[in-house]
Amino acid sequence: MYRIAGLFTALLMLASLSPASAEDKTITVFAAASMKNALDEVDAAYTAKTGIKFSVSYAASSVLAKQIEQGAPADVFVSADTDWMDYASSKKTINEASRVNLLGNSIVLIAPKDSEINNVTIAQGFDLAKLAGDGRIATGDVKSVPVGKYAKAALEKLGAWQAAEPKFAMAESVRAALTLVARGEANLGIVYSTDAKVEPGVKIVGTFPADSHPAIIYPVAATTTAKGETNDYLAFLRTSAAKTILEKYGFKFLISPTT
Repeated sequence: MYRIAGLFTALLMLASLSPASAEDKTITVFAAASMKNALDEVDAAYTAKTGIKFSVSYAASSVLAKQIEQGAPADVFVSADTDWMDYASSKKTINEASRVNLLGNSIVLIAPKDSEINNVTIAQGFDLAKLAGDGRIATGDVKSVPVGKYAKAALEKLGAWQAAEPKFAMAESVRAALTLVARGEANLGIVYSTDAKVEPGVKIVGTFPADSHPAIIYPVAATTTAKGETNDYLAFLRTSAAKTILEKYGFKFLISPTT
């Protein structure tokens, strides 16, 4: 009887300890939707090296920044623009000292893989509305989702926004916009070049000039509630090993990598 009671007590103690131990070895990352494929591989490399696992939420940077503000548990925030990282900073939800502008990207015009649209010259005065015909143009919500904001800025500068605006299908994230085009539910889309690269159902038909929109910058930072091991992970994101993976997916590394 005493043995059973002792065993039961030991099991209870083990059960109470196990979840905490597991939690200590998990880093929670909130990252821009466009980071998914690349960051999944980076995280897998870090897990193989350290044993630390990841819980990652991918969504529009706007959504993630507001979730963190509302108390969602996160250790790392990766934004697809500086605006939403600035927002997090203004709400004092990130550790400003840990912030770094890590990556760059570009925006492209995409069409379904079997589309007859090819080789579009994107320059001043190009007629996006005419190109779309009776179909829709997908991108992220231009009021909040970074890719949509970049897209609108570029189209305004090139003189194509006013005519094309009624044809836009505003998606909740860049990956949602990508899916609309891949399924043929939109004739065209504006996404990051890195998104187009990982989706076999679409093709790039044109690239927006870099000077047609604000520089596309992905800042990374630890949150103010981040676990202690987060700093080592952020350091890993700056290494040559991480750079090799991220550049393979088409991201531009904006800092000098560490070894």
